[in-house]
Amino acid sequence: MNNDLNQDPGRVRKRARDHARDRDLVVGLDAGGTRTRAVLASAVDGRVLGQGVAGPGNALTVPVPLLTEHLAEAVAMAVPEPDRARVVAVAGGFAGAAETAPDEPGRLNALAALTAALRRLGIAADSVGVSSDIEAAFASAPGAPADGLALVAGTGAVAMRIIDRRCAVTVGGDGWLLGDDGGGFWIGRSAVRAALRMADGRGGPTTLADAVGRALGVPIEALPYAEDRLVGGVAGLGGPDGLSGEGGAGGAGGRDGVGSLSGAGGWDGLGSPGGRDGLGTPSGAGSRDGVRSPRSASGPNDAAGPVSADASPSASTPVSASGASGTARERLPAEPEWSPARRAAYRMHLLPAVMAEPPIHLARLAPLVAEAARHQDAVARAILDEAVDHLLEPVRALAPRKGERIVATGGLLGPEGPLTALLSERLKALGLTLDWVADGCGGAVALARLGHGGSPPSSGTS
Repeated sequence: MNNDLNQDPGRVRKRARDHARDRDLVVGLDAGGTRTRAVLASAVDGRVLGQGVAGPGNALTVPVPLLTEHLAEAVAMAVPEPDRARVVAVAGGFAGAAETAPDEPGRLNALAALTAALRRLGIAADSVGVSSDIEAAFASAPGAPADGLALVAGTGAVAMRIIDRRCAVTVGGDGWLLGDDGGGFWIGRSAVRAALRMADGRGGPTTLADAVGRALGVPIEALPYAEDRLVGGVAGLGGPDGLSGEGGAGGAGGRDGVGSLSGAGGWDGLGSPGGRDGLGTPSGAGSRDGVRSPRSASGPNDAAGPVSADASPSASTPVSASGASGTARERLPAEPEWSPARRAAYRMHLLPAVMAEPPIHLARLAPLVAEAARHQDAVARAILDEAVDHLLEPVRALAPRKGERIVATGGLLGPEGPLTALLSERLKALGLTLDWVADGCGGAVALARLGHGGSPPSSGTS
């Protein structure tokens, strides 16, 4: 005899409900300025069951029809057609979206596009939620926290106080023209300034002059270490072209064959989620990962080569800011023989190269500063120290309490980020620690599960 027939009808119905819930699925979305990532997960425990990636998802800079296309593409890739009827909740973290007011444009755009995309795919979720990408990133921390501080340092920089999983206070994130001090653009601009000061005699020697010049296409004969490089190539210190210390024209990556832009991938994508000025600063309309080098190595979000915020560090040999590795780098003099004529030629080529691109593109030079600092360049180290001081300012403005959680995201603060160790050390004095997350997908899954009535113990998504 079937034992179920002898059981209490209420228990039978509960078992049926539990079994049905085990089949429930949720979708989390992280939509930034360079890519849209969708994750399919179990509503019960957050296990990742599928993923999809499509084009940009910034709710203020991507037109709603195109945003709808990108959302539909990412979700369709993540959720097989037979499983779409099982999706009970969807949550998305969008660059450019917030919930500061009911009629906030970015939020309305995101909600309209997401609703249309789900309808197109036949997904009739009971709960559909929209938040900012920073709110989703904060929820990605272990335990899906509801309250604390968020710090973003990628192309730009911004700090937020999160209360009940919503942004309550924002400090910084005012764009490259008015703020974002300490972010990737600020670091890259500081590198160019240091190079120009060395060229006109106002600043001391720094290998950044050589690295910045090469990255921006200054002819080798105008660089501060030109003679040393040419001799190195002839003597066999460099590669076949006399420029790269290891491997010649192939080197360790970079657009000019000498590894000028930190090789292939890594944290140099910078990866700030959002931007209120549409240029990659992290609090609203800008690119999730800024506007990285058009020749950086690929990642799953790349259309023309940008590196995602959660990309792993490059496996290729790092190239020093002085432009040569190994023996060749060690042979470079501290005080180059840089004649007035060559200094003038350097400036003549460097300034037009900088002016020819949008200013925010200087963020792609930030990795050169980190590399120079690793090789004890005093000017580069001073730039990074000052950047950390700037990042501490918005954190202090939020009046953090001792022991309070700070969730960090953005390429400058990742596990291999150039500012992570420096900032962590200074935060100790405030009784604070950094808790880094790669992006907002895990948080979006956690928010979707909460929208379905669950209480996730952790975000569980990477």
